[in-house]
Amino acid sequence: MRSCPDASTSCCSSRTYTATSRGHALEAIEREVVACVRCPRLVAWREQAAREAPRRFAGERYWARPLPGFGDPNARILVLGLAPAANGGNRTGRIFTGDASGDFLWAALHRAGLASQPTSTARDDGLRATDCWVTAAVKCAPPDNKPLPSERGNCAPYLVRELAALERVRVVLALGAFAWAAALSTLAALEAPIPTPKPRFGHAAEARVGEWTLLGSYHPSQQNTFTGKLTPAMLDAVIRRASALVNL
Repeated sequence: MRSCPDASTSCCSSRTYTATSRGHALEAIEREVVACVRCPRLVAWREQAAREAPRRFAGERYWARPLPGFGDPNARILVLGLAPAANGGNRTGRIFTGDASGDFLWAALHRAGLASQPTSTARDDGLRATDCWVTAAVKCAPPDNKPLPSERGNCAPYLVRELAALERVRVVLALGAFAWAAALSTLAALEAPIPTPKPRFGHAAEARVGEWTLLGSYHPSQQNTFTGKLTPAMLDAVIRRASALVNL
């Protein structure tokens, strides 16, 4: 049984959602996320990135706010990243959108039939997700892609509420070790029994955690994809495993 991480919020007032109420719960979380100013360092950085845009994005109006999750409210697969990129999601206003990591991820989701198109370039590009929800552990772009522990802590309740609202999710695909640790903390907050010893991150790592299965993949950062540490075939295999698990 999932418990409510914050009984004062309507999105967590019940274990069971209708499709309509699930959408309303996610919309309420989105409004709170987008308005969040809990982390002064991240607020300053996301706005600085917008002011000091690289030449290729000169003149573009940046989103420069926290990023909510994106996808299918009826999803059974949750894809969890670290945080938005300063000139990717922080620019476009959608997670994994407008940068090389997003290109790599959405192409794989499209090959698996979980996305309507292989690219994600802007909030209004027509992309639709099917049976998956894509989000991040930290909702603002952090300097050097390294959020502080306090910043992760400030964002943690949003992710807990997000997963609670996405009650059909059965597989959490963590992109990288940071997301893996955040997923375990989130599942623990929802009273899932964490195995002992605690599951360790690795590419294609798999752990049963309560009613969920946690899967790991290397993050589709350029550092990993350009060096061949993560190939399209490797990511495809993990996504196929996620789909197989929810279709058992």
